[in-house]
Parts: sequence; structure tokens; C-alpha cells
Amino acid sequence: MELSRVLDVLRAFGRERVEYVLVGGVALALHGLVRATQDIDLFVAPSPDNVERAKAALRSVFGDPSIDDIAPGDLEGAYPTVRFVPDDESFVIDLIGRLGDAIRYEDLEVEEREVGGVRVRLATPRTLYRMKKDTVRLIDRADAEALKHRFALEEDP
Repeated sequence: MELSRVLDVLRAFGRERVEYVLVGGVALALHGLVRATQDIDLFVAPSPDNVERAKAALRSVFGDPSIDDIAPGDLEGAYPTVRFVPDDESFVIDLIGRLGDAIRYEDLEVEEREVGGVRVRLATPRTLYRMKKDTVRLIDRADAEALKHRFALEEDP
């Protein structure tokens, strides 16, 4: 996955004023922990207006009519994640409303930085650690350990 395409998406999200936080492998890479990933994981505030802004941003980058299939309530339901697979791209985009009952958009600690001229909102190392440390996926647990060591993170009380 090319960083330029990630930045195209994030630039569009900024232009459309989407409330989002970059998480997952791309966020790890921006914190200096590079590992292979083929998806862009974006926590998105699940309000209907914000979901519509996210759809407008995706349309501006990809022009894919399947974007219209994303419903405003999709990020608030029992499985609050939408996977968008852009045509002719080597990555997927996961829009996440919450992770079970453990983590909601409002729970995320965020930092902003400029990457390639694009203002990017990404989860802090501590937030990424909290998201990954107790999952069943081995890669997430490895990410959590790497975050813990790189940023001298301690367990939450």
C-alpha cells in the first residue's frame, strides 16, 4: 500500500471535516513501528452527519457507487464496522464505530501531526496499546508489546 493513497483518503477526510482517528497498522507506522498492512483502519464518529461526510470524502477519492450502500446507522449497530474495498486498489478501508463494548470513538486519545502536507489525526501510542493488548489476534498482541517497549508504556491501573 502506498502512503500517497493513504494520504489521499486522509486529505479528503480533512476537507470534508470528518471526525476520524487513524488506528491500526498505518497508525503504528506513523509512530515508527512499521509492519506490513493492507488496510486503512479509521475510527469514525458514528453520528449520521459524520458518516455522510465520510461517504462524501470516499466518493471524492474513489468515485465508487458502492459507497452509497453505507448507511448512517451502520457504525452504530451490533457490528459497527464497514469494510470498503476500492476498485483497482491494493488495500481496503475499515470504518469503525466502536470495538465491542470496550472502546468507543469518544474513548480515543488523539494526536495530530502533518504527514506529506496532510493533517492526520491518529491514536496515541497508549490508545493503540489499549486497543491491541487483550485481543485474540497474535499480530495485535505483538503490536502491543512493541508499543509497550518503544514508548515505555505501563499497564493501566
